[in-house]
Amino acid sequence: MKRRPSAPVFKPYVMHQASLLPRSYDEVIEPEHLVRVVSAAIDKLDLRPLLAQYKGGGTSSYHPQMLLKVLVYAYSQKIYSSRKIAKALRENIHFMWLSGEQRPDFRTINDFRGSRMKGVIDEVFAEVLEYLLEAGKVKLETYFVDGTKIEADANKHKVVWAKRKNRYQQRVRTQIEELLNQIEAENEAEQAEYGEKDLEERGGGEGGSEIDSEKLRERIERLNQRLRERQQPKRDTQAKRKALKKLEGDCLPRLEKYEQQTETLAGRSSYAQSDPDASSMRMKEDRGAEKPWPKPAYNVQIGTEGQFITGFSVHNRVGDPPCLVPHLEQVRQNTGGRLPKRIVADAAYGSEENYAYLEQHGAENFLKYNTFYQDTHHYRKAEVLRAHQFRAEHFAYDRQTDTFVCPADKRLHFQYTSRYITENGYESTRQTYECFDCAGCLLKPQCTKSKGNRKIRISFRLLEYRRQARSNLTSPEGQRLRAARSTEVETVFGHIKHNMNFRRFHLRGLEKAKTEWGLVSIAHNLRKLAA
Repeated sequence: MKRRPSAPVFKPYVMHQASLLPRSYDEVIEPEHLVRVVSAAIDKLDLRPLLAQYKGGGTSSYHPQMLLKVLVYAYSQKIYSSRKIAKALRENIHFMWLSGEQRPDFRTINDFRGSRMKGVIDEVFAEVLEYLLEAGKVKLETYFVDGTKIEADANKHKVVWAKRKNRYQQRVRTQIEELLNQIEAENEAEQAEYGEKDLEERGGGEGGSEIDSEKLRERIERLNQRLRERQQPKRDTQAKRKALKKLEGDCLPRLEKYEQQTETLAGRSSYAQSDPDASSMRMKEDRGAEKPWPKPAYNVQIGTEGQFITGFSVHNRVGDPPCLVPHLEQVRQNTGGRLPKRIVADAAYGSEENYAYLEQHGAENFLKYNTFYQDTHHYRKAEVLRAHQFRAEHFAYDRQTDTFVCPADKRLHFQYTSRYITENGYESTRQTYECFDCAGCLLKPQCTKSKGNRKIRISFRLLEYRRQARSNLTSPEGQRLRAARSTEVETVFGHIKHNMNFRRFHLRGLEKAKTEWGLVSIAHNLRKLAA
């Protein structure tokens, strides 16, 4: 007799079932969940700088402590859009628990992130850093520095380039000079007024400066006034009016536009039209592309210890070397005016300005320089050894005669001293030495590609800083720190870019980008703390 198969058994499924008491969200969130870590950490912060952003009176506002918790937790969950954060507050149980079931809309969230947090993100991050210090997670003894480029929220095809702007500006100035010459030739009164001098706007005045929009506007007003006062033939008047109309209606607006662009560039090579604070930079992820297109981006600098972010800064400078001093100044501000004991960075940061700054503040110098590898590994290959001996810093120096001796035993004599000022205002000097007997030297093809004699430009101060750095980096402690640096900062950048999927800023402007990166840094630290 065959047995009949048993019927499947299911757990009870009843929708819309009423309960006597509503269930608390606190009961369904695990004790060690990240959302509890975020809430507990922010509860311990001193948020008085943030509370000071609110004025008294008026309608009630959402509490900044709640909004900060929501933003930090959202960033830790790879949610960066204010609309998606508002959606999570309506649908996600963890967000509901964190906000106490309050539901600020996306405008409130965006205003808090872009306006209220701007200007106080450093203080909030400093409080998080103090919390990590008290928890024993960081000691602020060793500081590993590195930078990366993060794309800005801007159109990469609408960029103002300094070289192109200068070319167009010179073109419109040339056109202005031609029109002014035309008016000068047709106006006999100009010759009586200026004599043999050229027009002031063309550099013939006392100052000899180039024409600008203010001078051009004044010149147009004077010419129009004279044209109204003087009686001239109709044909002559029409020619002048046509030239003046072109000056006033075409050349002047263009000149004003280029002057505004010059002011916005502020020494940079480019800026994005939709985010003027962002500069065009080549991104690391685009290196393998056939035609890599520079994108508007920001240069983000961070320092880590134990893969916790202990300092950050955001810049619109393309290169890393000029960013280190402002970055470390920000670190000093967050740590009560002191720097970590040891600063470790790669060869991009090994400039005289950065070495001098570390010496000034008593930090140990573990910054590589651009030829550190050749200085420590030159013995491996014969061709590298040959090139090594012809580098200027390896020429023997005779202090008594103030001369350098090249590998061919010829002397290079002092010629002059040059002074340089960096973007941060640091002044350095370079001494130039020249050999006067290179014509018949058999080693000249290996020594220099110049048609004339070999010249070297030396900074004795930089050579001493490099010697100190090389001594520190090749010591047992230096070798340990060099090995740790690559796993410290690069791991953090990899976690933020790949695991947290943060590759592009969502706010425009340098200060707002800094605020957003501060939230990313806090979220990263609390994620690591929870792990």
